[in-house]
Amino acid sequence: MNTRNQEKTHSKIKQLEVAEKIRCLIVGSGPSGYTAAIYAARAHLSPVMYQGLQPGGQLTTTRDVENFPGYPEGITGEQLMKDLRKQAEHFGTDVRYGTVTDVDFSGDVHKILIDNERLIEAETVIISTGATAKYLGLESEDRFKAGGVSACATCDGFFYKGLDVAVVGGGDTAAEEALYLSSLCRKVYLIVRKDHLRASPVMQARVMKNNRIEVLFKRNTKKLLGDTVLREAVLIKNMGEEGEEEERISIDGFFLGIGHTPNSYPFSKYVKTNTGGYIITLGRSTRTNIPGVFACGDVQDFTYRQAITAAGTGCMAAMDAEKYLGEKE
Repeated sequence: MNTRNQEKTHSKIKQLEVAEKIRCLIVGSGPSGYTAAIYAARAHLSPVMYQGLQPGGQLTTTRDVENFPGYPEGITGEQLMKDLRKQAEHFGTDVRYGTVTDVDFSGDVHKILIDNERLIEAETVIISTGATAKYLGLESEDRFKAGGVSACATCDGFFYKGLDVAVVGGGDTAAEEALYLSSLCRKVYLIVRKDHLRASPVMQARVMKNNRIEVLFKRNTKKLLGDTVLREAVLIKNMGEEGEEEERISIDGFFLGIGHTPNSYPFSKYVKTNTGGYIITLGRSTRTNIPGVFACGDVQDFTYRQAITAAGTGCMAAMDAEKYLGEKE
C-alpha cells in the first residue's frame, strides 16, 4: 500500500463512527488464533475473531499433519483447522470473515478498521496473522503444492523418506532444510542461484561435508514437471551467461528455503518489529510494546514455525490478555 492510500485508509478511522466495542479481538486464525480463541472464550472474554485472507492459515494447504499431538493416524491440515475452529466456536468465539486494513493504537482503547468500512474498538488485541512463505512464483509451484512442493521440511520431510528431493536457496534457512532432509532422504539437491552460498561459514561447512547433499550452483528453476505428483525439476544453468543450458533432475519433493514474510502490516506502524518484520514480544510473554496488544504464532516466531508452538503461544496470548484486563479493572 502506497503512502497516499495509507493516508486515505487512516483518515477513515477518524471519520467513521465506532460500530462495535469488544473486550478481546483476535486478528487471524490458524493454530495460534484458534487456540487463543478457545482460551479467551473459556475465560469469558467474549472473543471476536476475524480470520483474514486465508482462514485457517498456512496449515490449510498442508496435505498431512502427523506431528500435532492427539492424532496418532495423522490428519489433514484443513481438517485440523476445522476442528480447532469448531472447538473455539463451541465455547462462544464469534468467528467472522474479514481483514484488518488499518489500526490506531495511539490511545488506551485500540481502534481497528475491518475491510476499510467497519470500525471496532477493542480493549485487547491478539495478533495471530502468521507469516507467508516465499515462493519462486512459478505456475507449476501452485500445481504441486499438495503433491511435492513444500515450504517446511520439518513439517513434510517425513513423507519423502528414502526419496530424492531438492531445496531452493543459498542462505541459512535453505542449508538447515537441506541438512534436516539429508537425515531422511536418499539424495538432496541444493539449488543455489549464485556461485556461492550465503549461509554462515559453519552451515556451509556442514552442507559441503554431507555426502547426501549435492550443491548445484548457478542454477535457476524454470518449471516443475509431473502427473498428479512431482517427478522432475527443469533447471537453467548459467542463466544469461555463456554456456547457458537446460538440465533436469528427477525429484519427488521440492522445498522452498528462501524465507518467510511475517504478516505484520498494518500493525507495524505502532507495534515494534525486528529487521525481518517479525513482531517483537517482551520477555517470555506475548506482550508487545503497546499495552493491551499481544502477538502469537508465526508473526512473532522466526525460529520454530510449527503448528504446536504456534498453538502454545496462542494459549499464552489469551492468558496474557486475561491478566491485562483483570489488572486494568
